[in-house]
Amino acid sequence: MMMKKTWVLMGIFSLTAIASFSQSDSSKQVEKIDTTKVGSITIITQKKGGGKSTEKGDNNFNIHINFDSSHKHKSENSNTNWLVFDLGFANYRDNTDYVSALSNGFINSKRPVNASNMTLNTGKSSNVNLWLFMKKNNLVKKVVDLKYGLGLEMYNFRFDNSVSYRNEPTSTVFLDSVSFSKNKLYVGYLTIPLMININANPSKKDGLRFSAGLSAGYLVGHHMKQISSERGKVKYYGNFNLNPWRLAAVAEIGLGPIKLYGSYSLNALHNENAGIKQYPYAVGIRFSKW
Repeated sequence: MMMKKTWVLMGIFSLTAIASFSQSDSSKQVEKIDTTKVGSITIITQKKGGGKSTEKGDNNFNIHINFDSSHKHKSENSNTNWLVFDLGFANYRDNTDYVSALSNGFINSKRPVNASNMTLNTGKSSNVNLWLFMKKNNLVKKVVDLKYGLGLEMYNFRFDNSVSYRNEPTSTVFLDSVSFSKNKLYVGYLTIPLMININANPSKKDGLRFSAGLSAGYLVGHHMKQISSERGKVKYYGNFNLNPWRLAAVAEIGLGPIKLYGSYSLNALHNENAGIKQYPYAVGIRFSKW
């Protein structure tokens, strides 16, 4: 009987020792794992509870940093294009009734201009635009975007004839008595365009795209520049009865790296008091990343 009790006690002691050893060994292996993910970077921190320390309260840490090269960022719903540049040709559609316009007083009655005098040199009349930015916000599944911006539109209307604008004593336009080697009217507008952009092939970065809308511009610069042997190079400043506001229909088309733009004024270049009804338009190349 005594022998039996001894074997039982030895068995209980053995089981208790084994359980205690297993628990102690297991506690050394228990690790606290924290995972932090930032974009394509995954940071895994392993804190060992049973590690040795050099100071009281210290713990052992294992830090693993994984870079996921296959991570793809979500496409942005908005994109900004800085410093867009346009270079094109300018002209205007002239709907002026010059006989009736003489009664308004803006056209000088001594040497009045007519439709043939006011024609432009198309090859030398230019439109240069500098857009501070162009921004587009996606509206419908990368197919439809809202596009807008802010910039300066500059028009140089180059006359082949001796057309002159003056602002003293009053604003007037007339046919001058000298011949000019260079004769142009400059107007500049601070402009905000607003367009709807359509991407025909949204899966392609340089696919076919088309934009159309309106632009509103405010007149910020204007002068007449003339060069002749009699007077040399001179500039004349004044409002010249120019319309301070410009509302235009605008459009853009792009395919691959080629981008073309166009604009057409919905209101006349001059105000109603001038009696001259000219509607400027321009076409050209747009230098832009999209």
